[in-house]
Formats: sequence, structure tokens, C-alpha cells
Amino acid sequence: MTATQTVLTETKIRMSDATALGVFGLAMVTLVASSSKLNWTTGSTYIIPWALILGSLAQLWAASVDMKNNNYFGSIVLGAYGLFWMAVALHWAIGLGWLGAVGPLADPRQVGFAYFGYLIFSLFITVAALEANKVFAAILVLIDVLFLSLGMSALHVAAGFFSPLAAWAEFCISLLGFYASGAIFLNGFFGRTILPLGAPLGLIKKG
Repeated sequence: MTATQTVLTETKIRMSDATALGVFGLAMVTLVASSSKLNWTTGSTYIIPWALILGSLAQLWAASVDMKNNNYFGSIVLGAYGLFWMAVALHWAIGLGWLGAVGPLADPRQVGFAYFGYLIFSLFITVAALEANKVFAAILVLIDVLFLSLGMSALHVAAGFFSPLAAWAEFCISLLGFYASGAIFLNGFFGRTILPLGAPLGLIKKG
């Protein structure tokens, strides 16, 4: 009697790194959104398409690719912020009356607590970003400042201080986001460092 052996083979499909696209989406939407906060443009009507497509769909798709590539940091971060921009776009659409008249009981201050919730999440992500690279760390610190400022402004707490702070923090996020997306793309394409992102700080060692 001979024993029959079954050989199992595993086929793993690896997709290209989509992090550059996700970070580009973040850079684009924060550029357009900050233009309104800085009073370079007015209103949020024409920001909504950029929030939905670049801020949300691009980041969510990049997150799904990162998840398949076992990129833990990229999948969680891009996914969370992609969902954020989808919610923001819907919030703006409701405020503009696109989904019908807003009732008298609607309280726009509730979005302030959503900002604080994302601030809490972002603080955890900031710790991880410190051990990713310095550009990501700087972006996350600015995101923390942005969410704190947006939350305070939404609750009408020192809005004269926090509103401009939020605007400039968001604009700086955009500038660093463009640099990061370009660096990730060029470094990945050429297979070597063309634009440095900065080494991790090395404060916390991974297991």
C-alpha cells in the first residue's frame, strides 16, 4: 500500500503600492478645502466632488490595495481618512439642502464631536507615524492640530484663533502630502531614494 500525498500550493497576487495615490488624494482634497477656509475661495459646493472622489474613493481604494499587500499602516490610515471625507461630503451636502430641507432641530455643532473623535484616533496613528518616516509624522501632527481646531471652531470656542489655525494646518497638510506622494511614487518607480521621506525616529521598537 502506498500513501498518497497532497501538495498544496499557494498563489499570492501582489498588487502595486497604491499609497502614493491615496496620499495624493489627501493632498488634493486638503488643498481645495483649505482654499475655502483661507478665504481664497467661497462655499463648499464645488469642494464636494473632490472630497468624494479624491478624498474618499482614492483613499479607500488605496487602502484596499494596501490591505492586500499587508501594508498595515497604509490600509488603516487611508481607509479611516477616506471614510472621513465621505462623511464630510455628505455633511456639506445636507447643509446645502441637497437632500432636502434641514429641520429646525439640526445642530451643526455635532460635527465638532466627530472631529474630536477623529482627533483621538489620529493621536494613536501619530505614534505609529513617528516610526514610519518623518514626513508622515509631520503630516499626522498637522492632522491632529487640524481636528482639534475644527472641533473647537465647530463648538464656537475661540473660533477667531482656531479657524485660521485649522486653515493653515490643512494647507500645510496638502503641501506635505504632495511631497510625500511624489516621493513614494519616484522612489518606488526608480527602486531607490530620489526624494527622502526621513528615517523613523526610533523611539519605539517593533516586536
